[in-house]
Amino acid sequence: MLERLRDAGTTLLSLRALPEPAVTPLQRIDWPVRTDRLTLRPGRPADADGVWQYRRLEPVARWLTELPADADAFRARFAAPARLATTLVVERDGQLIGDLMVRVENAWAQAEVADAARAVQAELGWVFDPAHQGQGFATEAVRELLRLCFAELGLRRVTALCFADNEPSWRLMERVGMRRESHNVADSLHRSGRWLDGLGYALLAEEWNRPI
Repeated sequence: MLERLRDAGTTLLSLRALPEPAVTPLQRIDWPVRTDRLTLRPGRPADADGVWQYRRLEPVARWLTELPADADAFRARFAAPARLATTLVVERDGQLIGDLMVRVENAWAQAEVADAARAVQAELGWVFDPAHQGQGFATEAVRELLRLCFAELGLRRVTALCFADNEPSWRLMERVGMRRESHNVADSLHRSGRWLDGLGYALLAEEWNRPI
């Protein structure tokens, strides 16, 4: 489970913000997408209650960027069009077991070449129900998420962030082949009042395609 997800309104937003497209990136994919054991599809407002059931749990909630006060507040946040445009859910035999984020961004670029840096990368995130952990579902889902980013959306780079204390998240990033690019010391204020270290991971399309 990952979600020390810095919302889109933080790092370099002025350089990376995307205009509202007529068709969002995830709408270009033929849904649903199936792996050996899982189904991935875009989130819907009706998924909010199922997602809330595991996001409200303390082992999950401790790492989330935002912790809504109750189910009603979460439903409103989850159903916001901008949120749904970046949200996928993961199902196992029809049961919702996790959710994924794909936030397509512009890369930083100098002004003369800025057009070539539009919508070429994405920040990823994921949260999984603890009741379904330990069976490889998160790894299977995130590997498919990487395939969608590189093979279907044609992105050149993906990134993910987490608290350094959130070991399951960064170990998942490493299992799927992402590189640790940064370790920032005491850069992130946790709701507990503690300043925690943060980790940043990334993967390029050519690294994903590299033969094992």
